[in-house]
Amino acid sequence: MPGGSEWILILLVVLLFFGGKKIPDLMRGIGRGVREFNDAKTNVKNEIEAGMSDKDKKEQEIKEQEIKVQQAQASQMQQPQATQMQTELPK
Repeated sequence: MPGGSEWILILLVVLLFFGGKKIPDLMRGIGRGVREFNDAKTNVKNEIEAGMSDKDKKEQEIKEQEIKVQQAQASQMQQPQATQMQTELPK
């Protein structure tokens, strides 16, 4: 990290290159760039989180459908056994 005297030297060089009138415009431009970068970073983060939650919802729906199918298959397997028992009882 530059020390105190190096920072002063850097500021003087910037002042010489850009002049006193252009420095506020330069700082405004840097501020806009940083703001746009942070906005873009936030948008990307939100999109990733939304995609992950959508994926979790889809996985949950698939699991629920699998459970319903398994329950339906189990009930179908139990129904023939019940009718078979009913037919055997009267004999």
